[in-house]
Amino acid sequence: MASLAIEQQLSALFQEWAGEIPTLVLPLAPSGSDRIYYRLQSKKKVAVGAFNPHPQENEAFISFTRHFHGKGLPVPEIYAERLDQGIYLQEDLGATTLYSYLLQKGDYFPDYLIQIYKQVVEKLALLQVEGGKGLDYSKCFPRTAFDKQSMLWDFNYFKYYFLRLAYIPFDEQALEEDAHRLADYLLETDTEHFMFRDFQTRNIMIKNGQPLFIDYQGGRKGALQYDLASLLYQAKANIPEDIREELLEHYLEALSKLIPVDREAFVAHYYGYVFMRCIQVLGAYGFRGLYERKEHFLQSIPFALRNIKWLFDNDMLPLELPALRAALEEVIQTKRFEPFDKIKASSSLLQVSINSFSYKQTGVPRDESGNGGGFVFDCRFIHNPGRYEPYKKLTGRDESVINFLQHHSEMPDFLQDVFRIVDKAVEDYIERSFTHLQVNFGCTGGQHRSVYAADALAKHLKAKYGLKVNLHHIEQEKKGWKN
Repeated sequence: MASLAIEQQLSALFQEWAGEIPTLVLPLAPSGSDRIYYRLQSKKKVAVGAFNPHPQENEAFISFTRHFHGKGLPVPEIYAERLDQGIYLQEDLGATTLYSYLLQKGDYFPDYLIQIYKQVVEKLALLQVEGGKGLDYSKCFPRTAFDKQSMLWDFNYFKYYFLRLAYIPFDEQALEEDAHRLADYLLETDTEHFMFRDFQTRNIMIKNGQPLFIDYQGGRKGALQYDLASLLYQAKANIPEDIREELLEHYLEALSKLIPVDREAFVAHYYGYVFMRCIQVLGAYGFRGLYERKEHFLQSIPFALRNIKWLFDNDMLPLELPALRAALEEVIQTKRFEPFDKIKASSSLLQVSINSFSYKQTGVPRDESGNGGGFVFDCRFIHNPGRYEPYKKLTGRDESVINFLQHHSEMPDFLQDVFRIVDKAVEDYIERSFTHLQVNFGCTGGQHRSVYAADALAKHLKAKYGLKVNLHHIEQEKKGWKN
């Protein structure tokens, strides 16, 4: 459905619920799914509007949310829905996720973050046990339980989207036997509670210091261990092992207040589920990263592999899986997914100059380094927010413009291609001790698209390589950022 039609339908639903026409309909940053989110606001009320083209997911989310909210569990309230149009309104939980706290933590894991995680695992146990009571599991999609078939689907994803695309040879039959062996073992534990399925920091909101949960429409009946493993071994969270053990103990304390717990049996199966989750995320990273070439997912692969290496090195697997282990050890030993040496990059002589410019006003900037020029990327084919009145006085640094470009334009795919091209040049220039690279982004006015793209590349190069970046927005600096 076209964006304008979605906005009109959500606005009509908001007016019906609030009794007021929304004065703000703001697209929010895109998720990793087909769902599209907006913040809608009037004088007195605010809500998050969602559009999802998958009816079964919507039915599951609405049903689960009403059930959980009715029990006082930490989830948003559903205000209104029109499931025949694939839209609904829910409580606005703000914009702060647990993942945003991780981005701020630096190289160590601070105590305040440990305390937040302790709150999260306490509420997870409550959601799993109390939330699972009386839940209508017939709404689950695609299956009512995380059963053997679900696990084998994850293994197939891992085989064909990760191992195959990573060019790792494997014995199909031996790998299949290991998959069945692991699934049979994992299903020996208690699987009668609610399993969130994707319990990770992007799906945990922090509002007024309290965690609340979203995006559990893929939930089903399953083992308690899986969600805890998903949280504590989330690839890029990179939680130190001693803190993982502390949080595991805290979760078990909270769980034991709700149901009887055999700690030794729980922990034995827990590390099996850690391994299962690692297999699942590598399949997802393979599809999103190796197949779709999305940078964020490629960057997550080494962290997931380090989690698996830790399991191997510390003999944490509860059973022998020779074919699976051999395939994964080969991936680890190739070091193919290890990132470029950031220390080497940050101490190199290379500096990168990045410019945004206007084709109409100044044209392509001169290269003052004496190298005769660099990359020039034309952003004019990208859907232009400057054509719409609400964005005309804004720039590519304003939140509403950023969300527009991320959600309603070709910008994300364009930048993925830019990153791949520029990264190759950067790594080659570092190896050859070159000192300068110029990258230019142009659009009609040098205000929206080129500004956002230049900022995005600068952020990417600093994060990945630690390089010195000289960033200039030519038109905006001439105007003092006044449009």
